[in-house]
Amino acid sequence: MSNTSPKRPAWLKVKAPTSKGYFEIKDMLKELNLVTVCQEALCPNMGECWEGGTATFMLMGDTCTRACRFCAVKTGNPKGVLDHDEPLKVGNAISKMNLNYVVLTSVDRDDLEDGGSDHFAKTIETIKENNQDMIVEVLTPDFSANKEQIARVIKAKPDVFAHNIETVEALTKRVRDRRSGYAQSLSVLKMVKEIDPTRYTKTSIMLGLGEKDEQVLQTLKDLRSVNCDVVTFGQYLSPTQRLARHLPIYEYVTPEKFSHWEKVAKEMGFLYVASGPLVRSSYKAGEYFLKGVIEKDRQKPDSNKFPSLADL
Repeated sequence: MSNTSPKRPAWLKVKAPTSKGYFEIKDMLKELNLVTVCQEALCPNMGECWEGGTATFMLMGDTCTRACRFCAVKTGNPKGVLDHDEPLKVGNAISKMNLNYVVLTSVDRDDLEDGGSDHFAKTIETIKENNQDMIVEVLTPDFSANKEQIARVIKAKPDVFAHNIETVEALTKRVRDRRSGYAQSLSVLKMVKEIDPTRYTKTSIMLGLGEKDEQVLQTLKDLRSVNCDVVTFGQYLSPTQRLARHLPIYEYVTPEKFSHWEKVAKEMGFLYVASGPLVRSSYKAGEYFLKGVIEKDRQKPDSNKFPSLADL
């Protein structure tokens, strides 16, 4: 694999956000000392999503205890520091942003005894208390595949539980931190369905890291085997050129190839597929689709029934 990235093609160029609403939200987040993954991950869709009623908040700070080689977030040891007022701050920010679909994600917090699962749950519960119609998606770490921690998050009733598998199995050790794993991520998605089959599950795959077609196909088969509902495909974009920290881009995958994988995944039975060079795991088009599905579900009787761990 080359240590230099190819020239960026025209289809990956986007206009910088310029609207008044975008800058008002940016200033408000800074004032509340809140972090969005939109900013930390340098997301190309940030302006479009913020103006369209969607935002992704990153809980528990901006320092991750893991060091995946695709990620822009800084790594280190937060030493157990946690802002216990953050759930209230996030709720306040959401009310000011006029959102209808919020995504909560976080850095990995292996320094916390529960991996931050209770903090996730309290944030979901606070949002739901303030606005029961708000649709909440969580994009979580793997919690080291601890079933009790995953169950704590699910019991707070997020509408969508997302956890990213990131890449194909053969590239996982090169792309992700050694404490992460392909089988471990699959087990998280499987546990969600075991704990509460009514929760929608979602994952994301980066392309452009050197994966082969047969490996991508096998990944899709593995995801369907654990009843994953939604998959997104996006182009890997190296956060920096520091090759000791971040992987170079192996190739820029064409829009036609992304369309191919969208077609394949839909034929395999995924409820929804978003696939394109600029697609990210939190993506407005996919969230708009899920919003429609979830609102229909809420009209059904017994839609809030939640099994206890004792029922498993």
